[in-house]
Amino acid sequence: MPPLTVLLASVLKPVDEPRMTGKFAATLLERPGMQVHVAGQGPRAGRGPGAGGAESRLEFHAIFQGSRLGLSRLGAQWRYWRLLRRLRPGLVVVHAPELLPLTLLWQALGSGRRFVYDIQENFALNIRTQRVYPPWVGRVLAGALRRVETLAARRAAGLALAEASYADELPFLNRAPGRVAVLENKYQPAPGEAPPAAARPLPGPQTPLRLLFSGTLSELNGVREAVALAGALHAARPGGAHLTVIGFCQQPTLLQWLTETADQHSAWLTLEGGARPVPHAAVVAAIGRAHLGLLAYRPHPSSERCQPTKLFEYLAHGLPLLVPPNPLWAAAVRAHGAGLVVDFADPAAAAATVLGALAAGPAFYPQGPPADALWAGEAKKLWALLNLS
Repeated sequence: MPPLTVLLASVLKPVDEPRMTGKFAATLLERPGMQVHVAGQGPRAGRGPGAGGAESRLEFHAIFQGSRLGLSRLGAQWRYWRLLRRLRPGLVVVHAPELLPLTLLWQALGSGRRFVYDIQENFALNIRTQRVYPPWVGRVLAGALRRVETLAARRAAGLALAEASYADELPFLNRAPGRVAVLENKYQPAPGEAPPAAARPLPGPQTPLRLLFSGTLSELNGVREAVALAGALHAARPGGAHLTVIGFCQQPTLLQWLTETADQHSAWLTLEGGARPVPHAAVVAAIGRAHLGLLAYRPHPSSERCQPTKLFEYLAHGLPLLVPPNPLWAAAVRAHGAGLVVDFADPAAAAATVLGALAAGPAFYPQGPPADALWAGEAKKLWALLNLS
């Protein structure tokens, strides 16, 4: 394969974000002809570790720092444009829709310039339903975004979907026949990491039950419900329980509540991160220490048909998990004997369900952690989408 320079770009995602760097970049670096640049939220910049101990072919570029609502977000556009002009990549993978307009302009100003749009969310749906903006503002933003995505779909070399459900939800995909691939957020082990071959044992009733809530900390993701369930389990179980909440929270009111609650209940609640992003390696380490992982998402149109990243992370590590009665997640749990379905809205009843199941001594993961929770199969689809296989 001839040498190829690839630029992977986002704005709000950190440069070492698991999907952009841990999966896309790591996959590209498996082949010696690749020089990979990753742009995103800093402060990290400079060269990264080489794949397999080889000389580094990975470089990070911090194009954004500061508040997501600040003027520095506009500066990220200018820094991204300078990167495009300086690096002259043969391929760009766009991981943030706000970078599509400049990417389309860059493509129009030269020949042979290819880009892939990695669709990590149904952004228009999220804008309309998550009530971050006033209703009329949300409708305008969602409409404008959908028009840009439609144009990008016509001109992109390929479209990557982080969720299979997007194939039914996104009308502009019909503009890209034969150029769409579903690349789910399955788990990519770190270099040298060997995923476990069996589920870990659960503690006896006199030993603290270690619970984990990881990833983005938000109201919709159910962190309040996770804390309530942990409190109920701690009170009802002889050996108690301890919940580790690890992740980044961008909702000031929720962050204040989490911080105060962790201070008040330090005997059974620990907050890691909160006001700052957490390295993915720290999340993986927390998964390795836990006995039960919590997927406490509230019912919402923006997530009900999605497979959360941490679902794959927990499955790949053989971590038993608790999920709400979402048919998609419940089916995944039951298929692998991976955990329990509970009602997080009723913490006392959920705690009783968990304690009853633990007393019965369930054998989680009877066939071991599922191999289909790993990224390896998605990597093959990525090469095919990039037409570099």
